[in-house]
Amino acid sequence: MSKRKPYTRVLPTDWWMKQLFYTKYMLREGSSVFITIYSLILAWGLLRLSQGEVAFNGWLESLHNPVAVIFHLIALAFALYHTVTWFSLAPKAVDLWIKGKRLDDKIIVSGHYAAFAAATVFCLLVIML
Repeated sequence: MSKRKPYTRVLPTDWWMKQLFYTKYMLREGSSVFITIYSLILAWGLLRLSQGEVAFNGWLESLHNPVAVIFHLIALAFALYHTVTWFSLAPKAVDLWIKGKRLDDKIIVSGHYAAFAAATVFCLLVIML
């Protein structure tokens, strides 16, 4: 057995803030915390809905708190950031070829945004009607 100590690289806690690529990556991955909390808030609302109108109205009233409004705005910003970065990664995952030519990345990303807009409009129509 060797008596030499293994090399341990010292990594500062702010390593990810030194390069823009890593900063964007960490923000994208960190956004999952806010999205998870938001999902739990919605699940709590569903539980309150199952408990009756008074419980559900109390849950709705709690969402009027300024802290809750600020949290929801932060969660929305992170969700939008996550969506934009996800759509920009789509051409790396989708390798489409038409007549022997690779489909341009801009067309793939535009298709994702168009599908997202169509699904949003469809959901709004279902909700409004």
